[in-house]
Formats: sequence, structure tokens, C-alpha cells
Amino acid sequence: MDKRTGLPVVGMVGAGQLARMTHQAAIALGQSLKVLADGPDDGAAVVAGDVMVGDYRTLADLQAFAAGCDVVTFDHEHVPPAHIQALEAAGSTVWPSSLALRFAQDKAAMRQRLSGLGAPCPPWRDLSASADPAAELADFAAEVGWPVVLKAVSGGYDGKGVWVVQGPAEAAALLESGTPLLAEQAVDIDFEIAALVARSPYGQGATWPIVETVQQDGICTEVIAPAPRLSADLADQAQELGLRIAAELGVVGILAVELFVTRSGALLVNELAMRPHNSGHWTIEGSRTSQFEQHLRAVLDYPLGSTTQTAPWVVMANVLGGPDETRPALDERVHHLMAHWPDVKIHLYGKGFRPGRKVGHVTALGPELPGVRRRARAAADYLAGGDVAGFGEFGQDGARR
Repeated sequence: MDKRTGLPVVGMVGAGQLARMTHQAAIALGQSLKVLADGPDDGAAVVAGDVMVGDYRTLADLQAFAAGCDVVTFDHEHVPPAHIQALEAAGSTVWPSSLALRFAQDKAAMRQRLSGLGAPCPPWRDLSASADPAAELADFAAEVGWPVVLKAVSGGYDGKGVWVVQGPAEAAALLESGTPLLAEQAVDIDFEIAALVARSPYGQGATWPIVETVQQDGICTEVIAPAPRLSADLADQAQELGLRIAAELGVVGILAVELFVTRSGALLVNELAMRPHNSGHWTIEGSRTSQFEQHLRAVLDYPLGSTTQTAPWVVMANVLGGPDETRPALDERVHHLMAHWPDVKIHLYGKGFRPGRKVGHVTALGPELPGVRRRARAAADYLAGGDVAGFGEFGQDGARR
């Protein structure tokens, strides 16, 4: 408990942009989020008032960090499960718990559990459990056909740890690498969506409108709220599915359920994340309660906030880094973007630019989706420096000039 305020202390393991934005939400609740950072220059470490520099892979550092916290939570899923269990055994309150977080850390365990719950999943096979993964893969491919999607059982994100292989020869190097792998059918995807929900220890649940996520090379580039191509019936199904998974797995905090919508109109669960998620960044301006505030409310067992949208359409576009050599300085880009689109909200994460890295995002809101989407995409491209010459192509309303 914070002696100055009498309020509980929330500690977040990890100090990237998710912790940075969670800290911003904590300020309004009278808190300064405590963070465990890899280094003093991490995105949250440079803004939070209570920072411990340490190694999340080391139990002693985690124990020292947890000693000053009423609740421990995470901005990534990479903490060793045995260490989380040790914290719980010592009496620390950890949300999500090790029992729940396992299903975000281990894709094979996630597929097994979801299949047992009757949640819709692509056909899959756990190659890591086989004495002969090559033969197991060949047997699986004989059932579902090539190509096949191979996924690292743990550690993958933003397209890393996912490979689409066309046949046995292409899969051989991956199988021989020793990486534990899961095989899934390459389903016929129409588009991708995400169901973002929150759940408290008391069992209260809340869900935001279902969003469409736009992917490029395995990285999310845009999020559109609400999902414009999704029927009302499928939107209801996705929300109910997200809340049911959160309850069945005992999740506390934010749960993001990434889903495929197939060309036949079916929903299939792709991935789970048990933390604030890129598909929910739009909620900072686009919802009465952001995912970051809601995560804090949930792990503290406070009543959850309203998830009503603040505008008919909200679009978040990620700012992806690229080479800096030919671009105006970042400060100049920010200056001109603010002047041209004063309604577009900018969020920068304090990261250095490098190709493909998420260094920030922008959010646009409005009554008509086409203009909102064009404005968000053009603003993100200009901020990234990828479309400097075309900055004046779109007016303030998002319409092409």
C-alpha cells in the first residue's frame, strides 16, 4: 500500500509501450505504476516514478519487485511460468495467474484447452509432443492439405514464430531446428477481428465492440472499431466467446482473443493475449474507459468502466519505423501533422526508429468511416516518414485533394 495515498500499488513486469500507456491511465487513479524494466531507457521507465531495473527471467529480481506491490501484472507473456508460480506460492497476488497465463504462453496448451471447451479453432496438431515430428506433420498434411502453418509453441509475436510451409522439404529445416512446433491448417481467411474483454476477480466482465484488424507481413497496421464487415450476429458471437473464454480460463485483467473470419462466414480463434493489446489502443480516445484503465480496475478488483464508443467510427493506425536518412526530423513531422490534422491524436512510445518496429500510433474518430480511415492511415504514414512527398494529398477531412 502506498503510504502517501493509502492506495494499493500495482506493479507491471515489463516497461514497454503497454506499461507506458498503463502508467498514463494509473495517474488519473492516483497511482504511479511501479514497473520492472530491463533498462532505464525503456519506454515506461523514462516516465514512471517507481522503476526497478532488473531481469524478469531471474526469480530473485521478480521477488524483490513483487515485495513492494499489492498486485503484480504483466506487459508481456515471457516471464518463466515457474517464477510466477513461486511468487504466488510466496503469497503475492498475481493477475493473470500462472494457471490462466499458461494458455497465452503455450500455444499447444491453448489449443488443447480451447478445443476442450468447444471453442472454434483451426484443425491443429502438436508436433512438439511427437517422437517423429516429420511423420506427424506428413500425417496431418494428408488430412488438411498443404500449405500448413507452423507456429513456435512459445515466444512468437507480431508474425515472428509463424511460418507457412508449402511442403515437407520447406518444413524440414524448421523441424530440424529443435523449436517446439504446432501445426495448423492454413484456413481460407476473409478478414481478421479481435474481441477485447476484461474480467475482475469478482467475476465481472466487460467487452468492447469487436474490431477489425488489418495485418501486413504479420504485423497489425490498422484497427477499425467497430468491425465494418462483420455481421451483428457474428459480432455478438465473438463478444460472447471472448467473455466465455475469460471466465473458463479464470483470466483477470484484459484478454484479447484474435479471430479469423473465414470466407464461409465461420469464426476461428487464432491467438490469445492476457494483457493490454495492440487491438485495444483505439480505446484511449475511442471508448469511455480505455483498455489500460480497465486493466487496472480489473486487477485491483474495482468495478469495471463503461466501454461505450465515443464516436461512430474509430481507427487506430500503427506508426512503423523505417530508415531515417531522407526524412524531416521527428519533431518537424509531429509539428506539421498536428497543424494539418488537429483532431488526430498522436501517441509515441519513446523508441528509436528501425524498419518494421512499432514506434507509436495515431487515432482518428468521426461519423464516416472512409474519411476517418484515410486520415488515420495518411497521418501514420506521414509520421513514419513513409509518405513525406504526399503529405498534402489528403485534406483535413480525409478526402483526397
